[in-house]
Amino acid sequence: MSTVFVGLMSGTSLDGIDAVAADFGADPDATRLQVLGHAWLDFPAPLRAELLALNRASADEIHRGALAANALARACAELVETLRRETRLGRDDISAIGSHGQTVRHRPGEFDGTGYTVQLNAPALLAELTGIDVVADFRSRDVAAGGQGAPLVPAFHRAVFGHEGEGVAVLNLGGIANLTAVDAHGVTIGFDCGPANALLDLWCMRSKGAQFDAGGAWAATGRVDGQLLAACRSEPYFTRPAPKSTGRDLFNADWLDARLAAVGGHRLPPEDVQATLAELTASTSADAYRAAAAAARELIVCGGGAFNLDLMTRLSRLLAPIHVVASSERGLPPDQVEATAFAWLARAFVQRQPGNVATVTGSAGPRVLGALYPAR
Repeated sequence: MSTVFVGLMSGTSLDGIDAVAADFGADPDATRLQVLGHAWLDFPAPLRAELLALNRASADEIHRGALAANALARACAELVETLRRETRLGRDDISAIGSHGQTVRHRPGEFDGTGYTVQLNAPALLAELTGIDVVADFRSRDVAAGGQGAPLVPAFHRAVFGHEGEGVAVLNLGGIANLTAVDAHGVTIGFDCGPANALLDLWCMRSKGAQFDAGGAWAATGRVDGQLLAACRSEPYFTRPAPKSTGRDLFNADWLDARLAAVGGHRLPPEDVQATLAELTASTSADAYRAAAAAARELIVCGGGAFNLDLMTRLSRLLAPIHVVASSERGLPPDQVEATAFAWLARAFVQRQPGNVATVTGSAGPRVLGALYPAR
């Protein structure tokens, strides 16, 4: 069986899809992976708008969600073909594709005691279009076992960035920020810290018509408003104990508008709001680090936020003298980490190894995550 797996990830930021081909070799712990290639596809504007709209209750959403899932699968198939062409991998060279799908609802533990998490995906169509086995639906098994279904990357972070006898912390700054903390004995915890690019991108689009604030350059021109920051930080989620996870169900336009209204924030210069939202992400992430990762020798940052110089500067200031570094300095570029993690999770499924960490998600124990859609 091939040791090459492809991971596909489209995150809460809704900017596009990452695909990574990774060779995990014969190492049973898959700690010595080799990235063979990385490809990226921007979401077509209509698909992005529809996926964003489907994060909230709306008319005919079952029908629209099914069609959006098909469109997502076609985009993923196109991206896999691009990746195969660039890496010269044949279909038979790839053991399986790990396809996360697009999260549109995340309410674990709510309503009936189990709750749910929903990732729009069409893995059967993806298997049909690519001719490659697809592993999908990674989160629901953990939720069924009483867990949050998120974050799922800490086991991968431990395998790739961990060092025996040393603590390590990894912060993923996607749409939502999540932290992994591994102590010197390998004990791992992790949780979603709060909003990251989801609110920054929302405000940038509303104020400037741009999908994101490149490098945080706009936020860097603003001043943090203490009243607005305090109103945002008063959100009860931030002081809830782990295990916990969140998403656009909570941190969305309504949430931001309520905080702005509470302090008259709509009269603030828009760049000050952006600076305040950046400080919110940095300060809540720093709080999470101090609470959970005191044994770590440094903070490794991945996800799109690692390219945000303003955000990285804020983190470094708040956590000094802790060393804050992008994951590229530790062998894996920030925009490849999550997709590689889902290649790793697909490999874990194929080998029937647990993909979750019960101390992270709060599940009843280790579980094999995912469902298989064979190519033939």
